[in-house]
Amino acid sequence: MNLAILNTEIQAFISANLNADITSLLLKGTSFDTVETRDLIEQIEAKNRCKNKLPTWFNTDTIYYPNKLNIEQTSSEITAAYKSQLIHGNSIIDLTGGFGVDCYYFSKRFNEVIHCEINAQLSKIVNHNYRQLAVSNVATIHTDGMDYLKTLNKMFDWIYVDPSRRHDSKGKVFFLKDCLPNVPEHLESLFKASKHIMIKTSPLLDISVGKNELKHVKTVHVVAVNNEVKELLWVLEASYEGPLTIETVNIKKDQNEVFSFNPNKRGVEYSLPLTYLYEPNAAILKSGGFNDVSNQLKIFKLHQHSHLYTGELLINFPGRRFKIDTILPYNKKAFKKTGLKKANVTTRNFPETVQQIRRKLQIKDGGDTYLFFTTDVNNNKIILVTSKL
Repeated sequence: MNLAILNTEIQAFISANLNADITSLLLKGTSFDTVETRDLIEQIEAKNRCKNKLPTWFNTDTIYYPNKLNIEQTSSEITAAYKSQLIHGNSIIDLTGGFGVDCYYFSKRFNEVIHCEINAQLSKIVNHNYRQLAVSNVATIHTDGMDYLKTLNKMFDWIYVDPSRRHDSKGKVFFLKDCLPNVPEHLESLFKASKHIMIKTSPLLDISVGKNELKHVKTVHVVAVNNEVKELLWVLEASYEGPLTIETVNIKKDQNEVFSFNPNKRGVEYSLPLTYLYEPNAAILKSGGFNDVSNQLKIFKLHQHSHLYTGELLINFPGRRFKIDTILPYNKKAFKKTGLKKANVTTRNFPETVQQIRRKLQIKDGGDTYLFFTTDVNNNKIILVTSKL
């Protein structure tokens, strides 16, 4: 950590060159004797990645940035704020602290926060940044969080851990046992230090696989932002043996779309397309609660594998809603009669790709018409011509 980077003149240079061409800066170099040009480039690139993801850091003076990979791997402020609203108490320990975004938000909900980070440089950076952010109740400790926890004779209200996949696990099925720390292996030790554990994982982890590896899972939160799933949050409670609850949230600028359910094997009713079409958001698609959406909201699935829903009534729905204007069989002749040359195209349970359909039917992208190419309950390939509501 080169403290010369915090010099007023150098900070001004970083801010002034946020939109500069990085290659040109590297070739041109800088006149600063105390800081290498590559270090300045690293600061510029990392700060740029924080503009939308971490606006509090971006808009705070004399923040020191780690390499851009650390920024890519950290939680966004949006997701950190969400998870902090799920838990509270007197004390929490984060075993894999990283850039410290989650702990920043935990500090608003807990009196005592411990941030463990095995990377000495990153731990120093986080400690410095907390001072700039006026955070006084987070202790930053350069240590292996799991090893450190075992040395303490202390109970925490919560333990938080964000295990990372080992490099040698690339290409394999995602298992928690392939991550560092190996949470399933250390679960007994974790429960000795807290009755409540929250684990953050990539959405690549299959929910059923994670549940089989862990014990006492009470809730899984599937967290999406603007219809892109960002993370899974696993909430464990000591001795809990009740049913699993899956909470899905799609965080949007104007509102959050939420849907929760207890996985089961209840049947579902199907129907040919009716007046309205419903498309679930990405969090629900990840959760696998396809039958639960139909049962809870009293709407019908179009097909077992289509994951589109229909009904006669317009309802509040965690996803997109459309008015079905026309139902067509999938063939060129039927489509040509519509006169459509421009539309938004979506496929669900359909043998051709969007690109293939656009070429075949000569449809340009855009406009106010939304076309769904899918399969109905009778296994017919159909086109739903719809208007978005």
